[in-house]
Amino acid sequence: MNDITFDLSKNDILGVLGRNGMGKSTLIRVLSGLIKPSDGTIELIGENITNYPPHVRAQKRITTIVQGRGIFPKLSVHENLLMGVICQKRQPNNHLEEVFSYFPVLSDRTSQTAGTLSGGEQQMLAIGRAIMSDPEIMLLDEPSDGIMPTLVEEITSTLKKINKSKNISMIIVEQNVPMVFSLTDNCIILEKGRIVISGKKSEVENSQIMKQYLAI
Repeated sequence: MNDITFDLSKNDILGVLGRNGMGKSTLIRVLSGLIKPSDGTIELIGENITNYPPHVRAQKRITTIVQGRGIFPKLSVHENLLMGVICQKRQPNNHLEEVFSYFPVLSDRTSQTAGTLSGGEQQMLAIGRAIMSDPEIMLLDEPSDGIMPTLVEEITSTLKKINKSKNISMIIVEQNVPMVFSLTDNCIILEKGRIVISGKKSEVENSQIMKQYLAI
């Protein structure tokens, strides 16, 4: 990745678009601390967190939802949700009720093994576990991957509610253009590890680069 610069304001949702292999997931790994950048810095409210490992960034209330959900398939839904508070020293009960208010289907399946859920339900569980950690920033890597369109719409709507009700800033890496444009305030497009365009959603949506790089 080269010369990647952007700001994320409080409550904003930033969409990161691009084709396969263009650096989207690498960006998420850098932001979450899984990969250390060879140059440049990452700052959180003026604090340089570039060298902070993932668990320290989690304590700074940065939560990552990896591509493929990253749930624990042999644990129950309830046990998966509790994993979200392990590093946070928080009481889980209030957060559990909050998760169930966003995703009622999970409240009926608390004892069900997570690996037996559908792809969409597993994504709901992954987002719910992230909410349990009470994040200020949520990083989502391809949240629509492998999910039925109707459930993508439901998850998109719920992410909007979470953003507004909990004031959580989000960075969403996606190839699903309608989902990104439905959610985001600002967008960037990556090509070969570089930002080729960034700006307000309307500017990016109507740009020639958008049509060229995403073939729409």
